Order: sequence, then structure tokens, then C-alpha cells
Amino acid sequence: MRRLALLLLILLAGLSQSFALEPSEMLDDPALEARARDLSAGLRCMVCQNQSIDDSDADLARDLRVLVRERILAGETDEEVIDYVVSRYGEFVLLRPRMNLRNAFLWGTPVLLLVAGGSFIAVHALRRRRASVQTALSAEEERKLSEILDKTG
Repeated sequence: MRRLALLLLILLAGLSQSFALEPSEMLDDPALEARARDLSAGLRCMVCQNQSIDDSDADLARDLRVLVRERILAGETDEEVIDYVVSRYGEFVLLRPRMNLRNAFLWGTPVLLLVAGGSFIAVHALRRRRASVQTALSAEEERKLSEILDKTG
């Protein structure tokens, strides 16, 4: 019986975290609420950092949820709401960052380093191979070598 009670408590604790949105925060219009939930799901809780503000119980997440709903009620588009939140908290607040030049540079740098490293290794290997390839001696070189060997031997 204790195990069952413990299991029930664990399940209830998990459910309370998954429903961080308080009823008082919800909008009356289901379409607007759906937009707000959509936007909230894409915004990172700055306290929890790996949860959306929709899933977080942190006070800051609650404030952000309220802010998103206020902006929606003010008639702003989804992009305007996101732009406002990003202007206040930075690009890190987005769970799915936008593609921009800085992000492209960050994602492209490892690829560039791999290509540069591969090129360096290939060029180095070609130079070693060329250096190790023996060429036949010319007739003049063979004659001089014979003379040297005859003198020493």
C-alpha cells in the first residue's frame, strides 16, 4: 500500500510540473490561447534553461507567459511578440534559434575546420610521397657514383 501511495505521489508531482500554466493566466478566446501556447512552447525559461516557459514553474517563466498573452491581446503578430521577447532577453530565449549570420558562422566553423584539416593532411601526404619517390640516376650521375665507389673500394 505504501508503494502505491509513493507511486501516486511521484506521478502527481510529474503532472504538476507538466501543467505549469495556471488557469488565471489562460485567455478566454481559445484561438488566442492556442497562439499563446504555441509561442510559449518555443520560448526557453531563463531559469530552467532546458524547459519552455510553458512547462516551467519558475516565476520568470510565469511572467513571460503573462507577457506573451498581454502582447497577443494587444493585437501583435506572433513575430512581433517573439521579436519583443528576444529584444529583452536575447536570442538565447528561443528554444529553436533563428538562422542568421552569427548562427551560420557557429555551425559552419566546425565544417570549415574539418575541410582545412583534411586539406592540410592531404597536401602533407602528397609532399611526403613525392619526396620518397626515387628517380633514376642520369648517365652522368651514374658515372660519378661509379668513380666514387671505385675510389673507396
